[in-house]
Amino acid sequence: MTGEPVLLTCDSGGVRTLVLNRPHRRNALDAELWEALRSALVDAGADRSVRALVLTGAGDAFCSGADLPKRPSTAHPLHRMRTLTEVTLLLHELPMPTVAKVTGVAVGAGWNLALGCDLVIAVPEARFSQIFARRGLSPDCGGTWILPRLVGLQQAKRLALLAETIDAWEARSQGLVTWVVAAAEVDAFTDDVTARLAAGPPVALGQTKALLNENTDRTLREALAGEARAQAVNFATADAPEAYAAFAEKREARFTGRWAVPTRTEDDA
Repeated sequence: MTGEPVLLTCDSGGVRTLVLNRPHRRNALDAELWEALRSALVDAGADRSVRALVLTGAGDAFCSGADLPKRPSTAHPLHRMRTLTEVTLLLHELPMPTVAKVTGVAVGAGWNLALGCDLVIAVPEARFSQIFARRGLSPDCGGTWILPRLVGLQQAKRLALLAETIDAWEARSQGLVTWVVAAAEVDAFTDDVTARLAAGPPVALGQTKALLNENTDRTLREALAGEARAQAVNFATADAPEAYAAFAEKREARFTGRWAVPTRTEDDA
């Protein structure tokens, strides 16, 4: 035991990094870490200075799943699951792009938290498993929702029912990992990706993320209506005119997400 907080937070250049910090337990999620993660995600979602978020783990693991207590809890399982549900929803619904940096095992709830991020960067040594069946459980933290959407129903059943462990390259081939990057290069690679995300138009990226998440089970008509609403929101910021100006002036755009619609004054009444 180190006496350090179970969750570390670092901000740099509009990127907030959350580090699961229980390396002695391979960053397994106990009640304290679940609550710390819930609070951190609430804070990140409300902080307009955060333009991208990284979720990773300390030591040689991303997250080995839920930390099973040595003594049975007296709380009803529905109450214990409430925090897991809140964390999952908060992660999926954050208005900024999120990146999971997986430098070791990602198992059970830990893997599903990684899948809850928009992009996943893994080192070749990373290993993944929907381990729930080996524990007499079914997947949680959104696993049964996101897996079929990423790999199809049959492969999702294979991963969940057999609880197999797969490596980073197979996860990449299945669309469960975005990039596989050598361990010596993964920090610099993650910094580059998140810097590009943080430099993007924050409102437009948030709208794009929400549309992609929502439209997997919508009709084309519903998707088009949502896109139209999102563009109306985007055109109300200073970022669209800034992008046009930057293109004309052959420079990089400086996106702020600032609301650009003139406010009503008493003279307008």
